[in-house]
Amino acid sequence: MVSPKFEIEYTDQEVTAWGGMRLMKEVLERSGVSEQLKGLPLPVPGSNRGFDPRLIVESFFLNVWMGCDRMAHTEVLRHDTTLKSLFGWVQTPCSSTYSRFFNKFSMGLNQEVFPRIQKDFFAKLVLKKVTLDIDSSVITRYGTQEGAKRGYNPHKPGRNSHHPLMAFIADVRMVANAWMRSGNTGASTRAEDFLEETFEILGQERVGLLRADSGFCSEKMMGFFEKKQVSYIVAARFHGGVREAVCQGRWVKLKDGVQVFETPHAFSQKGKARRLIVVRKEIDKLPKSTGKQLEIWNDQYEDQRYRYSAYYTNLELPIESVWLLYRDRGDAENRIKELKYDFGVDGFNFKSFWATEACFRFILVAYNLMSLFRQCVYQSKHQSHLSTLRFKCFALGAWISNHAGKKTLKISLNPKRHRWLDGLFAKADGLAPPFINR
Repeated sequence: MVSPKFEIEYTDQEVTAWGGMRLMKEVLERSGVSEQLKGLPLPVPGSNRGFDPRLIVESFFLNVWMGCDRMAHTEVLRHDTTLKSLFGWVQTPCSSTYSRFFNKFSMGLNQEVFPRIQKDFFAKLVLKKVTLDIDSSVITRYGTQEGAKRGYNPHKPGRNSHHPLMAFIADVRMVANAWMRSGNTGASTRAEDFLEETFEILGQERVGLLRADSGFCSEKMMGFFEKKQVSYIVAARFHGGVREAVCQGRWVKLKDGVQVFETPHAFSQKGKARRLIVVRKEIDKLPKSTGKQLEIWNDQYEDQRYRYSAYYTNLELPIESVWLLYRDRGDAENRIKELKYDFGVDGFNFKSFWATEACFRFILVAYNLMSLFRQCVYQSKHQSHLSTLRFKCFALGAWISNHAGKKTLKISLNPKRHRWLDGLFAKADGLAPPFINR
C-alpha cells in the first residue's frame, strides 16, 4: 500500500497542545492556593526585572502537571505562547531562574512556608476524622547533592540516595506533610518531630487512625502514639519474641485460607505489653497473598505453607476489622509510585539540600491540587493517574481567537465529547470551599 503524499505548509497561528489546562487554572485559583502564595515569605528576586515569586511557583506547578521532571524540560512552557496567555502570563521563567529561586530556600524558610500552605489548604476540606498513613521512600541520586548518602536502597544497593518521610491522608488520597532526609537515616528517624508538625497542620483531633509499616515499629514510636492518644496499627517486626509468639499461638479460622490469633506482647523486655494480632494465609489457597514466610517450625513443608503478617494496635476492634483496616494501607505505596512516575518527584534535585526539599514539597502541593481536581471536578469512579488525565483532559490542541474584542479559547475535540468537557469546565468554574470528598 502506497502512503499518500502531503505537501508541507506552515502557519503562524499560535497553537498549544495543552488547551485542557484551563481546568487546572480554575482549580489553582479557586482552591485559594494562588491567593495564599501572595502572603507567603517566598524568596524575592534580586532585580526589579525579576519574576514575581507567585508566578514562579504557579508556572512550576504547570510544568509538573505537563510531565516535566527536569529543570531543562521547563523550556517547553517558555515557548508555548498560547498556554502562557491562558494563565495570564506574558513570560515564564527559564530553568536557571527556577534554580536560583529554589536555591534561596533554607531550613527555616521551608519550615515557615510549607506548613502554612498545607494547613490553609486542608482547612478548606471537609474532614472530620482521617486515616493517616506514614511511610518513607528511597530516591536514588547520581550526583553529589547534599544529603545524598549511602543507606537502605533496595533497587540500587550502594548508591547514594535521599530518604523522604511522608504522611498521606488515605480518605482523600492527598499528602498531609513531607520532609526530605539524608539517605543514611532510618525509617523512623525524626518521625516524632515530623508527626508533631503534621498534627499541627491537620489538627490532631482530626486523626482518627494512624497506620505505619514495620520501619516505625519500636517502643519509642508506639509510646509516642499513645502519649498523643492516637489510635494506631503498626506492622510488627518478626524478631525472636514475635516468632516465639507465633509458634505458641492458638489459631482461629477467620475465613477459608486465613487464620488469626491475638496475644498481649511486649516489643522489648522492658517494654509495655500491647495487643499483638497475627494473621497467616495459606499460600496454596491464596497464592497472591502478602506477608512473610518464616522458618520457625523445623519442617520445610510447614514453613513454606504460610505467609504471616503481624500488627501492634491499641484499637479494641475485632481482629478481622483491624486486619482489614491495615490492609488498605498499601494504597500509600501507590501514591509514592505516582509521585515518582507522573510528578517527577525523583527527578528535580539541586546541590543544596534545602533547595531539593523545597522543590520536593512544592511538587506535593501540585499533587494535592491535582487530587482536588480528580475528586471535585473529574469525579470518576476510578482513581485516574495523572498520565491518564493528561491524555483525556489536558492534552487538547487549542488556540485563542480574538474577535470584536472578545477572546475565545477554541479546543479541537470530537463533537461527541463536547458535552463532557463542558461539564468539567462548569464544575471547575463553580469550585469553591469547603471541598467535599465525593
